[in-house]
Amino acid sequence: MSDPSPTPASETAAVPTTTRWQAFKRAPRAVRWTAWTALGLVVVLLLLAAGVVGVVRRPLPQTNGEVEVPGLAATVEVIRDDQDIPQVYADTDADLMFAQGFVHAQERFFEMDFRRHVTAGRLSEMFGEDTLETDKFIRTMDWRGVAEEEWALLEPATREALTSYAEGVNAYLADRSPSELAVEYSVLGLTGLDYTPEEWEPVDSLAWLKAMAWDLRGNMDAEVDRVLLSLDHSAEEIAALWPEYDATAHPPIVSGGGVVDGVFEQNATANGTRNPRRPAYAQGVVAALERVQDRIDAMPELLGTGRGIGSNSWVVDGEHSATGEPLLANDPHLGVSQPGIWMQMGLHCREMSADCTLDTSGFTFSGVPGVIIGHNADIAWGFTNLGPDVTDLYLEQTEGDDRYVRDGESEAMEVRTETIKVLGAADVELRVRETTHGPLISDVSSEFATVGANAPTDEPGDRGSGYAVALAWTALDPAPTADAILGLNRASDWDEFREAASAFAAPAQNMVYADREGHIGYQAPGRIPIRRGGNDGTMPVEGWISANDWTGDYIPFDGLPSVLDPEEGFIVTANQAVIGEDYPYLLTKDWDYGYRSTRIREALEAEGELSVAEMADLQLDSTNPMAETLVPYLLDLDVPGGYYRNAQNLLRDWDFTQPADSAPAAYYNVVWRNLLELTFHDDLRQRTWPDGGDRWFRVVSAMLPEPAGPWWDDAETDEVETRDDILRQAMLAARDELTRRQARDATLWSWGRLHRMNLHNATLGESGVGPIERLVNRDGWQVGGGGSLVDATSWDAVEGYEVTAAPSMRMVVSLADWDDSRWINLTGVSGHPASSHYSDQTELYVAGETLPWVFGREAVEAAADDTLVLVPATG
Repeated sequence: MSDPSPTPASETAAVPTTTRWQAFKRAPRAVRWTAWTALGLVVVLLLLAAGVVGVVRRPLPQTNGEVEVPGLAATVEVIRDDQDIPQVYADTDADLMFAQGFVHAQERFFEMDFRRHVTAGRLSEMFGEDTLETDKFIRTMDWRGVAEEEWALLEPATREALTSYAEGVNAYLADRSPSELAVEYSVLGLTGLDYTPEEWEPVDSLAWLKAMAWDLRGNMDAEVDRVLLSLDHSAEEIAALWPEYDATAHPPIVSGGGVVDGVFEQNATANGTRNPRRPAYAQGVVAALERVQDRIDAMPELLGTGRGIGSNSWVVDGEHSATGEPLLANDPHLGVSQPGIWMQMGLHCREMSADCTLDTSGFTFSGVPGVIIGHNADIAWGFTNLGPDVTDLYLEQTEGDDRYVRDGESEAMEVRTETIKVLGAADVELRVRETTHGPLISDVSSEFATVGANAPTDEPGDRGSGYAVALAWTALDPAPTADAILGLNRASDWDEFREAASAFAAPAQNMVYADREGHIGYQAPGRIPIRRGGNDGTMPVEGWISANDWTGDYIPFDGLPSVLDPEEGFIVTANQAVIGEDYPYLLTKDWDYGYRSTRIREALEAEGELSVAEMADLQLDSTNPMAETLVPYLLDLDVPGGYYRNAQNLLRDWDFTQPADSAPAAYYNVVWRNLLELTFHDDLRQRTWPDGGDRWFRVVSAMLPEPAGPWWDDAETDEVETRDDILRQAMLAARDELTRRQARDATLWSWGRLHRMNLHNATLGESGVGPIERLVNRDGWQVGGGGSLVDATSWDAVEGYEVTAAPSMRMVVSLADWDDSRWINLTGVSGHPASSHYSDQTELYVAGETLPWVFGREAVEAAADDTLVLVPATG
């Protein structure tokens, strides 16, 4: 008699296949057909999945073994560690540059190709009409044309390097189809793109430098914002929203010094300040500028733009270092993306000679030869954005289609025609006009054809067809910036470092320095215009008055601030003011307000002697400088009931730091966002609403001691609100918001659950197709830090709490032993989503960890995981 009890699952699994097949045959026909259909679907899905996996994995590069490569003079080794970071060894500079181009193309060619289409105004060839307005704007500025002019200005050695680099890229492209280069080409092929990448040209690398300069250009947004506010607010109210820089609380980078006979001297004094008049603007002019700014805002974020873009760097001498030799730290803050902006790499001559001059390692840009930030065998260097005012907007009185007014006289514009090819549509003809100030960016689309037509003016004379807007920008003047990159790579001392820096035209950067002889230094480079007395760079000016023009000269390099071996033994740059107000030249009036730099200075003074690990820890400092000011006011308020008071109590023992798991930090930042909205949204135009960064720290700090005032009052109510009314509303709203978002129990809140870092691919990452977005994006990283903190994971209070910009990498360089240095990238080496090195550094980065940064050949070989040998092709 059989056992009626069910067969255990473990025994079912052991039933012979033949028995199960017989049972299946005895099943009803409908059941069998359903099963066959399901099985067929599974097979189809498996085949599709296998095909997708094949397509995604096809572009992964070879990193082991030997490859014959036409164009090499001798064998090149590419040694990669377990993070896939390549160290390249060759016998000549030409072979090193060739191999760098080859390796960049292996890992990041689509990124390189996308960048060159952006910088040439050719995105519409790949993406159709959606990118046409961006192409028009860039063609109007003619980035590619400027880069072509720069080619002739470069040193012969730089042209040779760019040429060798391009040959290396093209050697990789030569026998590969688009689908073997990047999965993005396969996906775009489904949209109808029939495309084979063109060969790489040296000028493609130069054009990328224009993109760098654009994203780090300075205060152009602030110029427009001040004009917008001038319609509704007095000069005093606008000044309150852009407070003066407090050099006492936040010391400039260079303390003391001045310009004597055109040369900056550390211990000299100088004087000379200017207070130009500011024009008044009417509604029509403001409308013109607002539309132009909308077009600018639509530009693709290459390095990241606007809110949160900055950097930290500092260097300490041997007396402040536990190693007895200098230490240098750097973490540039740029827009977040997947892949990240940097690719780590080392470039090493096996033996140094006249033909082989490079032994350097650091962070590179795919598409550009050399190391941008890092060290060589003798010196180390780092960058932060100097942020000088290198752009001005000029309002132009136009006459007809091709003339404009200048000092009462009619002058001819320069006019050219650009042809833009558009995927799936007819070519577009673009007529570009330029005045003496620059291209008319108000011409970038038909919506600006009648901009300013009704704008009144106090100036006499015929307005013609109204105001147009011209852009003056130093980066549109050809310059040999590429010389500076390779000059830094080869420099061996302070003088050679400064010589290289003198070629760094745009973007102007704060450059920190250290060398093996124990010296530390700072140099401000860049082309920064000298303005006439009618223009202080803070607002757009009337172009029809020549007194508003630039003089045509730049601040001389020898007159720019610098310092070598300062008495205090360290140098901090974090986008704060470079030098005091008695400096005779105008750098800018729109500095970062110095909260990050001051926090770093305080930490360096407190530590005494720092180790490499302590330097790295300081990069993770998440102390919120505004919290120390605001929290006492929040704690003084009486809030109703235990529900709201429980949230308030989180702040009582808070140390003002913002790690990802902090409940007090979550509550504080939600209060801060609500406070800004309640205080300013009723009084300001939406475009000028507070982003919550360091300028607003200063603005609100100045307001807090006054319990009543026009900014505190809500213009949309009949009541007259005070400071305490607004603060209390912000606290109650924050409590309710966090309850909805996270939990009723306030102790369960965390800042990281709000403050997420989503890494999106620049092209396919916003496609709207879920599977593709999941393939190329890496979302949901919970991070600490915040805007205007040393750990500068910025967020925009207008939009929400998501990270908008962050440290794009972190590095600490030990001058005592290069192999003791540390580094980390935001994402990973690879630009291929199927690669295990696409985002393998992100988890370490989020955890605050760094990787060993090996430099010496012995250390590189000890860390080796893969070695690819590139061999000259025979026959």
